[in-house]
Amino acid sequence: MTSFGGPFLHTWDSLSAYQAPDWFRDAKFGIFVHWGPYSVPAFGNEWYARNMYRPGKPEFEHHRQTYGPQSQFGFKDFIPLLTGEKFDPDEWATLFRAAGAQYVVPVAQHHDGFAMYRSELNPWNAAVMGPKRDVIGELSRAVRDRSMVFGVSWHRAELWWFLNGGMTFDSDVRSGKYASLYGPAQPQEMPPSKQFLEEWALHTIELIDAYEPQLLYFDWWIHRPAYQPYLPRLAAHYYNRLAAAGLGSVLTYKDGAFPEGTAVADVERGSSAVLRPEPWQACTSIARNAWCHVEGQDYKSSKELVGTLVDVVSKSGCLLLNVGPKADGSIVAEEAERLASIGAWLATNGEAIYASRPWTVYGEGPTRMADGGFSEFNQQEYGPADFRFTTRDEHLYVIGLAAPENGRMEIRSLGADLAIYQGRIQRIELLGHTHEWEPVCLEFEQRADVLSVRLPETWETGHQKEIPLPALKITPAA
Repeated sequence: MTSFGGPFLHTWDSLSAYQAPDWFRDAKFGIFVHWGPYSVPAFGNEWYARNMYRPGKPEFEHHRQTYGPQSQFGFKDFIPLLTGEKFDPDEWATLFRAAGAQYVVPVAQHHDGFAMYRSELNPWNAAVMGPKRDVIGELSRAVRDRSMVFGVSWHRAELWWFLNGGMTFDSDVRSGKYASLYGPAQPQEMPPSKQFLEEWALHTIELIDAYEPQLLYFDWWIHRPAYQPYLPRLAAHYYNRLAAAGLGSVLTYKDGAFPEGTAVADVERGSSAVLRPEPWQACTSIARNAWCHVEGQDYKSSKELVGTLVDVVSKSGCLLLNVGPKADGSIVAEEAERLASIGAWLATNGEAIYASRPWTVYGEGPTRMADGGFSEFNQQEYGPADFRFTTRDEHLYVIGLAAPENGRMEIRSLGADLAIYQGRIQRIELLGHTHEWEPVCLEFEQRADVLSVRLPETWETGHQKEIPLPALKITPAA
């Protein structure tokens, strides 16, 4: 495996010099896309390929009742049904750009072994089966044409064991005929073989070299010891390959797979309880119950999604928000509507988000913050006393995480006698509130223990009715 030449050697010492590029530090908001054969049954979640082979799971019984025995209709048989006749990469990219996204990360291959890109190494790929289109290639062009950054998500490591349930009863996984799709289907406790690891590395390099993704998202199983010798070599190859192309690269990881400072940490379905010193990423989905399209989705509100974005950004992070297209390639109205709402809020308040940097403290408020992966399921609802802070140049931005009470924002961190905010306040503006194109200065009172700001009576209009999260711009006195 070559490191392609360039600034990095394949050692952790060399890789510790990595710095996240400015595009990522400034982007703040990206779109994740889960689309694959698991979108066809639209049942359970994106782990349908695994659970349909596990007796006792709802997917197992649903599959038998809907499609027949797994020996006659296996996961492979969903591939021709992934028709993608409504897949329009330009339409997707236009929607994502209108949502305010700065980068887009589709799943190039999920745990099930089916590649959504043209591959010389994997015969089970979307260019020759299913939609018969190079989904990753087409989307990469559409995204880049709209001045967004393109990345990919990579989950092949889990293929070692993902389909192992099919080895426990009469199924098409047992036949061995489809091993190039279903993988070794080994027990999860069994360390991956050298052959599997070498093939995994070659598939990873093929993806990197073919599409030059500026964000490479690794899923969780690579933290296992068997992968450790390969990770610095792959990281060096990736960073050097993108550097040679003049592109800033971001490699994200979970569960401590990479040493701190050599790549960017990702937190799945959660956030951070503290302000982190280095850029990081939170990934979550518009729906609570699945990443791919399924029937009966439990969708989050637009207000909750923007609140998550604001919280993550205040702590040095970027939010990667997932959508799940249907098998035909269309994005359902509920998801498109939420993206449009987020885009409308960002069109008014993006000054407090894009290219911002954290303040001395990330925020204030009584609501207890959950921490770490999957912590969003334990997160309490924000109230009117919960605020988040960001900065840009000399300005401080204060974003409310809930509608203010009685039209006032009471910000205790900005009390005159507190040492957190130095200097006097010259003026305070509400983003999006202007008169004849000029910002309107708000009435405020900076008492010893609190900054009290009165909002205009008309502030909660338009999209603010749906997402009543006001953003203040504070300018200090000269």
